[in-house]
Amino acid sequence: MSTTPVLLYDGDCAFCTRVITSVRKRVRPPVRFLPWQRVNLDDYGATEADVLDAVLWIGPDGHRRGAQAFGAVLRAAAGWWWPVGAAVLLLGVRQLAALAYRLIAVNRHRLPGGSAACELRSP
Repeated sequence: MSTTPVLLYDGDCAFCTRVITSVRKRVRPPVRFLPWQRVNLDDYGATEADVLDAVLWIGPDGHRRGAQAFGAVLRAAAGWWWPVGAAVLLLGVRQLAALAYRLIAVNRHRLPGGSAACELRSP
C-alpha cells in the first residue's frame, strides 16, 4: 500500500464531489482522494460506519474524520495552507470546525450541487 495519505469521501454525493474537486484544484495537497464506494474499506482499516457520515483521512498520523480530516488535508499541502490546517486542529478551533462540518454534512443535500443522494445514511 502507498504511503501517500488518502481521503475517503462520499462519491455518490454531488456536493462532496464538488468540494473535493475544488480542493484538488486550489489546494493541491499530495493526497489521494478516493470515493469510499469504489475501494475495499478493509484495505484502509475502515468500516462503512466510519465513512457514512464524514470524510475519513488515512495518513501517517492515523485516522481522522470530518473537520479534522480536512485539517489534515490542509496541513499536507504546501504554502499557507499548512498553518490553516494546523489551526483547524487546535483544541479550541477544532470544536468550532467540528460543529461547522456537522452542520454542512447534515444539510449537504440542500447545498448547491447537493441532491437526494447526498442525504446522510445510517449503517
